[in-house]
Amino acid sequence: MSSHEMITLHLKVWRQNGPQDQGHFEDHTLEEVNTHMSFLEMLDVLNERLMKEKKEPIEFDHDCREGICGSCNLVINGIPHGPQAKTAACQLHMRHFNDGETITIEPWRATAFPVIKDLVVDRDAFDRIMSAGGYVSVSTGNAPDANAIPVSKIDAEAAMDYAVCIGCGACVAACPNSSASLFTGAKIAQYAQLPQGVPERKRRVVAMVEQMEKEGFGDCSNFAECEAVCPVGISITAIASMRTEYVKAMFS
Repeated sequence: MSSHEMITLHLKVWRQNGPQDQGHFEDHTLEEVNTHMSFLEMLDVLNERLMKEKKEPIEFDHDCREGICGSCNLVINGIPHGPQAKTAACQLHMRHFNDGETITIEPWRATAFPVIKDLVVDRDAFDRIMSAGGYVSVSTGNAPDANAIPVSKIDAEAAMDYAVCIGCGACVAACPNSSASLFTGAKIAQYAQLPQGVPERKRRVVAMVEQMEKEGFGDCSNFAECEAVCPVGISITAIASMRTEYVKAMFS
C-alpha cells in the first residue's frame, strides 16, 4: 500500500467491441493518480485523457457509486471488485495500490454474462432468475400493521443478512464453475425465513433453480470463492438453504 499522495499506475484494460469480438488488452500509463480517488474516478481520468486524444473511451458500468447497486462489476488483478474485502469496485480507493504497480482490469468472465462492450457485461440472466420466483404475491389494499404477522428477531435478521445481496455477479465471476448459486440461494433464503414467503415456497425454489440452470450457469462445487469476494458478505449458508428448500420441494 502506498503512502504517496500521487502515484503512477500502469493499466492493462480489456477492450472488446461485443460478444462476438475476440477482445484484447490495451496498455495505458496514468501519472499523478491521487490516492484519494476511487477506482472508478481513476477510470474517469483515463477516459478524459482518451477523449482529449480523440480516442474511444473505455466502457464500464456504474450507477450509484455508493456500493449499493452492484453495477461496478470489474475484475481487478484477477479478483472481482479488487483486493479490498467486502468492498465494491466503486468504493475501492487508489491508496490500496502501490506507486508503479501494474493493474489488470477485466469484465466478469462467464458464458451467462456476455460482454456488451469493453468492461460492460449483460447481467439480464439474474433478472430472469428473479422473475421466475424471486418475489411474494400479496393482496392489494392497505398495508397491514407492522406487528400483524409475528416474526422472530432471529428470523428477521437472518432474512436481512440474505436480502442485502446487491446482485452484482461477483460470485459468478469468482467461481471456477461460473455458478450463480450464491445469488440464487440468497434470493431464495431471504423469503424462506419469513412467513410471507411460505405460500409460494415450493414453487419459488423449483422455478428459480430451474431458471438458473437454463441460463447456463455452472454447478456449485463448494469452493466458497463466491463468499470470499462478495462485497456485502453473503454467507454460503445461503447455498445450503437453497439446497434444503429444493429437496423439500421435490420430495414432499
